[in-house]
Amino acid sequence: MKNAKPTAADAASTPGHAHHAHAADHAHSHADDPHHDHAHGTPASAEAALALAEEYCRERGEKLTPIRRKVLELLLTSGRATKAYSLLDDMRQIHPGSAPPTVYRALDFLLSAGLVHKIESINAFAVCHDLTQCQHGILVVCQQCGNVTELHQPALREALVAQIENAGYRLAGDGIELKGLCSACQAAQAAGS
Repeated sequence: MKNAKPTAADAASTPGHAHHAHAADHAHSHADDPHHDHAHGTPASAEAALALAEEYCRERGEKLTPIRRKVLELLLTSGRATKAYSLLDDMRQIHPGSAPPTVYRALDFLLSAGLVHKIESINAFAVCHDLTQCQHGILVVCQQCGNVTELHQPALREALVAQIENAGYRLAGDGIELKGLCSACQAAQAAGS
């Protein structure tokens, strides 16, 4: 069984020290906040998240190479779903010779490590809200700005999956995405009307 990665919340509460638990023992409990968006805020929190990701990769016997780290950092600082070619443009600002395969290989690694989500509905990538290897909740994706919120309602997810299976379907992956318009985009739209 794989070790669960420490969460970004662990980094905030105990800088430089990571807490470890087995994936089976890990549960998302956001009692005060049933949804959590991907905006990570400060550069300090991005640095803490990167340190946690590096430690987790080391524990798995893998390496968060400088390119992988930079792609993860770009996703952390964007705070929203970002398309691969936007990441490539950002990488070229730092490393002018960056090519698409470089970014795609980094994204493939980050996906396999459970550090990022692929948002299929908009063909973009976003950092997992807590950097843990776990069953994710339901992703709500703003179709205008790319903001992603993860809803952690296991009973709702189970009921939805049961309804899908009762209808004769099987989910193609673990992800469940809902399309929407976030509150900021709704406000901007209302102001423009």
